[in-house]
Amino acid sequence: MKKICCLNPNCDNPSLADINKICNNCQEPLIILRNRYRPIKALGGGGFSKTYLAEDIDKLEENCVIKQLAPQTQSTYTLKKAQELFEQEAKQLQKIKHPQIPHLQAYFNEKNSLYLIQEFIDGQNLLEELTKEGSFNEKKIQELLLDILPVLQIVHQQNIIHRDIKPENIMRCGTDGKLFLIDFGASKQIKATMLPGTRIGTFGYASIEQIEDREVYPASDLFSLGTTCFHLITGVHPWELWKTQGYGWVNNWRDHVKQSLSLELGEILDNLLKFNYEDRYQSAQEVLKVLQTPETSNFVPLNPIKPHPKPQSPQLKLQPTNFNRRNFIQYAGLFTGGIIITVVGQNLLGGNKGNKPTPQQMKPFATTRNPEIKPTTTPKNNFNNFSFQTVTTNSQGEIIKWSKKSGKYFTEDLGNGVMLEMVQIPTGKFMMGSRDNEQDIESNEKPQHQVTVPSFCMAKYPVTQAQYQAIVGTSPSRFKGNNRPVENVSWNDAVDFCEKLSQKTGKAYRLPSEAEWEYACRAGTTTPFYFGETITPELVNYNGNYPYAAAPKGQYRGQTTDVGIFHPNAFGLYDMHGNVWEWCLDDWHDNYINAPKNSTPWKSQNSRWKLLRGGSWFYRASYSRCANRFKLSRENSYNHVGFRVVLFYKNK
Repeated sequence: MKKICCLNPNCDNPSLADINKICNNCQEPLIILRNRYRPIKALGGGGFSKTYLAEDIDKLEENCVIKQLAPQTQSTYTLKKAQELFEQEAKQLQKIKHPQIPHLQAYFNEKNSLYLIQEFIDGQNLLEELTKEGSFNEKKIQELLLDILPVLQIVHQQNIIHRDIKPENIMRCGTDGKLFLIDFGASKQIKATMLPGTRIGTFGYASIEQIEDREVYPASDLFSLGTTCFHLITGVHPWELWKTQGYGWVNNWRDHVKQSLSLELGEILDNLLKFNYEDRYQSAQEVLKVLQTPETSNFVPLNPIKPHPKPQSPQLKLQPTNFNRRNFIQYAGLFTGGIIITVVGQNLLGGNKGNKPTPQQMKPFATTRNPEIKPTTTPKNNFNNFSFQTVTTNSQGEIIKWSKKSGKYFTEDLGNGVMLEMVQIPTGKFMMGSRDNEQDIESNEKPQHQVTVPSFCMAKYPVTQAQYQAIVGTSPSRFKGNNRPVENVSWNDAVDFCEKLSQKTGKAYRLPSEAEWEYACRAGTTTPFYFGETITPELVNYNGNYPYAAAPKGQYRGQTTDVGIFHPNAFGLYDMHGNVWEWCLDDWHDNYINAPKNSTPWKSQNSRWKLLRGGSWFYRASYSRCANRFKLSRENSYNHVGFRVVLFYKNK
């Protein structure tokens, strides 16, 4: 007989009992949520939520986590706020879909209680790891930064500030060692006597702008990440320093370091721990660019130096000698349970009150650059024939059919033996967007609508590092290899490449419109992938830990692969699914209402946000679907984002 755990939030000993029985401790009936989620163990809780390990009966008893709203207060105001924050957590988790953030599986109300069902991460948090294994060395800190910073990039792009980054909220998966960023809610204690405000965080880790109830920025999370690294390096809880020195401790953080640190990592921590947010790194991307330079990307201490006191910054507002004790006592009065500040705010996770631009948003970028679509005259006899094989998969991702196909292409000589192959894409019509019965669809993929696409040419592969080097003269990629796709390129970088390629060849190369991209990707298919209903890592380079539909888990390579090693689609295009995201020419729109019926790029009033298509090596399989859409600021670049080019032509 299967056992079940009591979900009564007031039960102080929720022991296991047989299904359809009552709890031995509180005598409350035992329940299976939605006849699907069976609680089997209390994991903990406090404040206004409790968590339980559970089994998903519909997924062959796969483990998941139940988070239950359970506020320990009788205040009507606090109860209402707790519910609002709990609901907001669900919305934020729905908004942020990332392989290193526990996936939200369900959110519902049952028997007058609210529940979140989340992916279960089997592992330990970094505070537990610190306690068991001792302080982190430089290599582990650099690995931590390289693992978590890309997650923060995605979070911040959604205009969300986590506000509570600390070792307890970073989990290491026990199977592959991957780090997960957790706790996107306000599952902390709310004091009924507290006035409305937006202070939230953990003393010692929280930035001054959080403590003083001011506007928060991505740089606020980066400060917390810096204090997390400090704690893991030294074993010294920053709260212990904060109690006596206020924020003055950030000036002499090196005094507490007992191991040698490289000059590079020391400077990174210096910039993360700046008192004023304006003086810190303004984005996770800035930190990553420093880490990914040749001098700092090898995970070994370079130019080792012994810890030494750093001169105090003249801009520091709160020194140990003049720390405002009245404010300190006021802040400390909010401190409960040893480390947590727990208060209600109007924007728990979202920053930028009043939509005021952050310092990063205020940086100039090329808002007026929107390349025109110009036809290029391409003689018919320039095209050559080529043959290839495609495969079709079943619902488990198994290959059930092989087909011989042929197409036409021409070759562009970029010099030094580097070629660019351009495939002819025929004229046609297709239904753009996702089907109603497609799994993991997003509202921005709707409504499905018919689009007419004239013939054009598209690069057979994403632009490679050799091709980028031949045109631009440099390669920004993290994962080096001439035949690997170029990555770490922004939309602006991709447009620059197209302009230089056009100047070199005399043809009007550009990025594809979103409609052109999806039409070319589908190649006449209507399934989620051009392979069929699902994919496997043998067919596509994606994060195999997160399969699609009935496909099994598979390999996660953790990096790009050479282009062209997987099967093409029916047009003869390779790597349209996975490997790297691909930039499109269009501005971002939240859905397809009033979308063009042809393949011209769709412009908007805000040209900052651009389209990405195709998924990548870093993301789950569902992001690689033909219809999946992703937005990104045009000036941002990542090691999972690349592009390919198109040529709109007319025959003589």
